[in-house]
Amino acid sequence: MQKLAEVCIKRPVFATMLVMAFVVVGAASWFRLGVDRFPAVDLPTVSVRVELPGASTEEVETQVAQRLEEQINTIQGINELRSISGNGAAIVIVTFNLNRQIDVAAQDVRDKVAIAVRNLPREILPPIISKFDNDQAPVITIALSGERSVRELTEVADKTVRPLLERSTGVGEVRIVGGLPRAVNVWVDPDRLAAYQIPITNVRDAVVRQNADLPGGNVTAGLNESSLRTMGRIAEPRDFNDLVVATLSGVPVRVRDIGSAEDGTKEQRSAARLNGVPTVIMEVRRQSGENTVAVIEGVKAKLTRLRDQLPADVTMGVIRDQSRYIYAALHEINLHLVLGSILASLVVLAFMRSWRSTFIAAVAIPTSVVSAFGMMWAFNFTLNSVTMLALVLMVGIVIDDAIVVLENVFRFVEEKKMRPFEAAREATADIGLAVMATTFSLVVIFVPVSFMSSISGRFLYQFGLTAAVSVLVSLLVSFSLTPMMCARLLRTEDAASGHAAEGQHAAASRGGFYAWLDRGYTWSLALSMRHRWVIILVSVLVLVAAVPIYRQVKQEYIPSDVDESEFEVLIFGPENMSLAAMDEAVQALAKEARATRGVALTLASAGGGFLTKVNQGYMYVRTVPHQERTLTPERVWRGLIHGRPLEGFQGNYSQREVMMALRQRFRKFTDLRTQVRNIAGFNIGGGTFDVDLALRGPELEKLSEYGDALKLKARELGGIVDVDTTLRLDKPELRVAIDRLRAADLRVDTQQIASALRLMVGGDDQVSRFHDPVVNEDYDVQIRLMPQFRGNLATISRLYVSRDTTSTNPATGAPAQVNLAPGGGLVRLDNVVRIEPAATASRIDRTDRQRETRLRAMVAPGYGQADRIEALKTVVAGMNLPPAYQTFVTGKAREMEKTFNEFLWVFLLSVIFMYMILASQFESLIHPLTILLSLPLSVPFALFSLWYTGNSLNLYSALGILVLFGVVKKNAILQIDHMNSLRAHGMERMAAIMQGNRDRLRPILMTTLALVAGMLPLWVGTGPGSEERRAIAVVVIGGQTLCLLLTLLVTPVAYSLFEDAAHALRLSAPSMAPWRRQAQQGERRAWRQRWRRAWRRTPAREISGGGDD
Repeated sequence: MQKLAEVCIKRPVFATMLVMAFVVVGAASWFRLGVDRFPAVDLPTVSVRVELPGASTEEVETQVAQRLEEQINTIQGINELRSISGNGAAIVIVTFNLNRQIDVAAQDVRDKVAIAVRNLPREILPPIISKFDNDQAPVITIALSGERSVRELTEVADKTVRPLLERSTGVGEVRIVGGLPRAVNVWVDPDRLAAYQIPITNVRDAVVRQNADLPGGNVTAGLNESSLRTMGRIAEPRDFNDLVVATLSGVPVRVRDIGSAEDGTKEQRSAARLNGVPTVIMEVRRQSGENTVAVIEGVKAKLTRLRDQLPADVTMGVIRDQSRYIYAALHEINLHLVLGSILASLVVLAFMRSWRSTFIAAVAIPTSVVSAFGMMWAFNFTLNSVTMLALVLMVGIVIDDAIVVLENVFRFVEEKKMRPFEAAREATADIGLAVMATTFSLVVIFVPVSFMSSISGRFLYQFGLTAAVSVLVSLLVSFSLTPMMCARLLRTEDAASGHAAEGQHAAASRGGFYAWLDRGYTWSLALSMRHRWVIILVSVLVLVAAVPIYRQVKQEYIPSDVDESEFEVLIFGPENMSLAAMDEAVQALAKEARATRGVALTLASAGGGFLTKVNQGYMYVRTVPHQERTLTPERVWRGLIHGRPLEGFQGNYSQREVMMALRQRFRKFTDLRTQVRNIAGFNIGGGTFDVDLALRGPELEKLSEYGDALKLKARELGGIVDVDTTLRLDKPELRVAIDRLRAADLRVDTQQIASALRLMVGGDDQVSRFHDPVVNEDYDVQIRLMPQFRGNLATISRLYVSRDTTSTNPATGAPAQVNLAPGGGLVRLDNVVRIEPAATASRIDRTDRQRETRLRAMVAPGYGQADRIEALKTVVAGMNLPPAYQTFVTGKAREMEKTFNEFLWVFLLSVIFMYMILASQFESLIHPLTILLSLPLSVPFALFSLWYTGNSLNLYSALGILVLFGVVKKNAILQIDHMNSLRAHGMERMAAIMQGNRDRLRPILMTTLALVAGMLPLWVGTGPGSEERRAIAVVVIGGQTLCLLLTLLVTPVAYSLFEDAAHALRLSAPSMAPWRRQAQQGERRAWRQRWRRAWRRTPAREISGGGDD
């Protein structure tokens, strides 16, 4: 690198173009980078939805879910196999490992489902396979409203809006909530059916047969050919009343004789209201692994095209939009990037007292940051909170190399009175080894990230690569642009700018306040060298203090207090609650929410979930904008303008306070269970709750019992809110018990009873299709008993089923009638069955082919996720469960445990790699140990900073500790490098320790304060996403600054102790060869320089030996 520096000093244009090449590539790449909230860390997820109309939850589990799991389980690379069985539907969610391609995984699932379909009941609807997770929150929600009926709005949403949105790139599902789809309803009167002795199955068959266009082939006549088609479709909904369902004594029995047909709607299974006003909403979910912002932007582009196609009185608005928060958070990061760059540059100005020096050092920031964009584009990274956070953190780091080189050049000009050209060359050579050691040892800490297999590894991979590239570019800048600009922009008068008194030999920039620091440090260092074991004892005490401090720090996967200005509320009502009652309850909750301070909008829905349960609700809550309720420069400025300077500091509150206020208000609704939580930013498999504890076992009754007991104990623990379990055995059910002997005597089998009941009670919502030529769309034709006959148990008992025979009626001798019940008669239901009320499971969860119930909850403020999980584990251990019943941590808690375990290996490997880099740079096995002593000393201070500021140890703060490891050892590298250099020039050890550490105090303070200044906006920022960024800033700033004085003293003490120990043990002392070679090279360069100057001063005639006689 020294050769590069010499070339760049001589050839400034080459140096400029060399760096500009990276800058131009990075600038061009910036315009091509996508935008997202997080890196692509979604686990590849494929869901399979199968419907079995009318089936109970346990039937769906045994006949559908288990058989699908049996086939799908053989696919390679499955991380988790879950299934959720509900009334009439099953969802199988297959989560794959991160290394599986989602398209290949989806095709594997399709192949296995195709095999499993052969063993599924014939009544199932075709399976739907999608590349998304049903638990995933929608990325964008659209509301349709207007002066029209809900049916008309649903028609617009279903036939106009949804088809176009589904074709948008990355869209996994468009779900309509609160709609009433159009359908042709055939209502049947059971009393009339009984009077005509017609089974309801004949009504269904008649509709199927008589409402169809059937091909008849081709008719060829000579040279002409025509197609033949039977036109059997019914053109008007009212014409269904004329369909003949049977013929009795030569008289046709039509639909109008046993009921009626109408152009109506399907049964309402969901309702939605925007601020209390009925509306139809459309929830758009992205496919697994797709870019959130790209999907949203694609949907918005489609919506722009759709506005011209909608009726004039229909309005379409975007209610939920995750890109709003993403753009706001990235804007904040960009602001922090600029402010951090300015503050870091001002640190240089404060120490060097020269605008030219400040400019030379500041150039490293934009060149390094912009150049990193080129790598991000090449590796298909996005501008997300992680990569941009890496660049903000690097602001204070990329300037370090330039500061160290600049300060050394400045010192050579100021103290050694060298000319800038000579100083640039000599100072760069003098500091080159230390600069490369600090940079390479920082870059190498991100190598172990590739060994991480968790989602956190994906986070660190993008963070580490972005940071590493920017740091490597800063190294290039420090050996090219920085020495070149020092040689050409620095002036001798800059180094002697009048701050020192005339005749005083001390360096001008080392006067003033810095002189006090210098004298204080010199006194402390001398005292430490006289009492070295005291410093060692203090260091040991600091290390021991890490244990109790660690126990006091809260631990969680990601910060739980993130303020996104929006959150969601899950609502669960009693299992016997109807849709109307649930809608009323949800609106009562929404009214309470809107009365809470800070709530700006509520979008509430009842029903409409992926299991179509009507006793569940969902509420999306948007708060007032972030800048109106937190301390921001805009509020302070606005208050100053209006004469209220304290306005920005008063009445501030966070989203978490709004959520806690809602929990308090919702407590009075004792029949409802609510869960208030942040919207999940990415899919980690399973639920997105703070606490997600799975209890697995074979028997539902035992699982429910243990789950309820655990729920009660969890509430008694404290620190856990919104506790609920997924398994509940209180769903009302009417069970039909068949008297088999009596049914056999009356020739009625189970299949006939079940089919008739499903048609009469549950109805068949897809008997046939009605084509409306006016709109050129097809609609379902459904058959069902009239509502008044399905409402109570006594009416259902009086319904009729057909008998199983095709003979004539032997009692009357009458001939068999066309389309009548076999045998010419019906059997009343209560003659062969007994209907009993019972309770069953409303939902059955399975994971890895085992039944389970999940305890789900959120962690209350002031508590940590890790300690609540441990407390629950202790409670479970005290329950003494049978061996067949076991608990497993899932969701965010499982990922937290996996992440923290992997981080231990990452830290260990990072230390090993740093030792190898430093050993190769210093040609010593002892010096790297001295340098790496600063790593454990920084950990207690980092943990103390987290505890004191109320932050938690999470993914971001653990990442901060990793970055801290990379930067905290820089001070020791500079100290040891310079001490060895002085000793190589013949200085005695104690004198070299004192002089070397004094010389390096200024660059150490400058780089430390530049790092703090660059990260200061992250710490004090209050904008969107500040909670995530603050955690990492607290760790780095606290750990670096608090351990600064200790490491400044520990490093020279350990340096001398290691040498004394090597001498006492008669081991070889640490090698000084690199610094001796450097000293010899410096002496040769100095001799050549003196010889060149002497050559230039000697007249040509003296050199040639000639002269006048």
